[in-house]
Amino acid sequence: MATRTRQSPRRRQALTLEQIVRTSVELLDAAGAGALTVRALTERLATGPGAIYWHIGTMDDLLDAATGTVVAAALAARPDEAEAGGTGRPAGSPQDEIRGIALGLFDSVTEHPWLAGQLATQLTRKARGPVTLRIFESIGRQVRALGVPRGDWFATTSTLAHYILGATTQSRLDTGDDDAPGSETDRAEFLDTTSRAWLDLDPEDYPFVRAIADQMRQHDDREQFLTGINLVLTGITTLHPPTT
Repeated sequence: MATRTRQSPRRRQALTLEQIVRTSVELLDAAGAGALTVRALTERLATGPGAIYWHIGTMDDLLDAATGTVVAAALAARPDEAEAGGTGRPAGSPQDEIRGIALGLFDSVTEHPWLAGQLATQLTRKARGPVTLRIFESIGRQVRALGVPRGDWFATTSTLAHYILGATTQSRLDTGDDDAPGSETDRAEFLDTTSRAWLDLDPEDYPFVRAIADQMRQHDDREQFLTGINLVLTGITTLHPPTT
C-alpha cells in the first residue's frame, strides 16, 4: 500500500488573493517597497511563485492591491478628533466626515510609511485607478453635502484632495536626502537644529522667520495638518454658506 505524503495544514489551505495582499502589507510595513518580492512572498506563504503570479498578475498590480486595501481601511476609520469636531457642529456633519477622511489617511501613512510614495503615484499617474477614485468619491460626497454648487464640485474637491494627500505624504516620502528626518528622535533633532539656525538669522532680513522659530520646533505634525483642513473648510463654508 502506497504511503500518502503528509502536507502541513498551511500547504493544504487554498491560497487566496486576500492572504497574498495581507502578507504583502506586512512585508511593506517591515521594510518598505523593496521588500515586496515574489521570493519573500513564497517564503512567507510556503508556496511557489506560480501560485503567487496566478493571483496577482504583476508586482505592480499587487502593490496597487495592497495600497487599495490600506486606503479602504483608512477611509473607513473615524479618529476621535473627527467625531468630536471641535467646532460646535453636530457629530457626523460633512465637515467632520472630511476631517475623518483626512485624519484616517494621515494616520494610515504614519502607520504604513511606504504608503506615502504609493499615494503620490496613484494621484499623479493613476488618476483613473480605484485608489484615486475612492478618495475623490469619499471627499466629493461630503463637498456636495456641504451645499457647494455643482459647478464648483471639482475645484473644491480637488483642492481638498490635493491638500490632504500632499500634506499627508510630503513629510513621509523617501527623497533620498540623508539630512531629512526619519525617526521621531531624528525629527526632534532636525527641528531643534533648524530652529536654532532660524534664530541666528539677521533680524532685519528675517524678522518673521525668527519670530516663529520656537513654534516650528515645538509643532505637532498631526495638529498642523488638522489646522490646514480647518482652514480649507472655513474657506469653503465662507464662499458657500450652508443653507437651511
